[in-house]
Amino acid sequence: MSDYRIDEGMDVTLHFTLKLEDGTVVDSTHDKAPATFQVGDGNLPPGFEHPLKGLTAGASGTFDITPEHAFGQHNPQNVQMLKRDDFKDLPPEVGAVVSFADANGNELPGVIKAIHERQVEVDFNHPLAGRTLTFEVEVIDVKPATTH
Repeated sequence: MSDYRIDEGMDVTLHFTLKLEDGTVVDSTHDKAPATFQVGDGNLPPGFEHPLKGLTAGASGTFDITPEHAFGQHNPQNVQMLKRDDFKDLPPEVGAVVSFADANGNELPGVIKAIHERQVEVDFNHPLAGRTLTFEVEVIDVKPATTH
């Protein structure tokens, strides 16, 4: 066991469980390999990294992450009406996740919310936008990051 504390420039290995307000598990590493990331590398939103700072190997904790620190608030402007003709290849289904390219060519996933005669309503908000999440962590290892 090391005495390193989680901070910028550290490689962290941990198990985590992410839950919704009602206790529904959204994601967990407990049934697979633990997650390893470098603090500040963008794999975890900053709101998830911040409460981990200062923890050492063997520590565990439960943190409530507000939407502002997780995946943002639900933004009504991210709900778009698209032409039904845009879905020629694949008939749209409510609840299906579809991917589009944004103006920069980046992949932009959206969830089909409603299907109308000529238009399809697609929500491009992150599926967890607007949700307060419970982040349970069990820190396995903390060590200085190695450059690749």
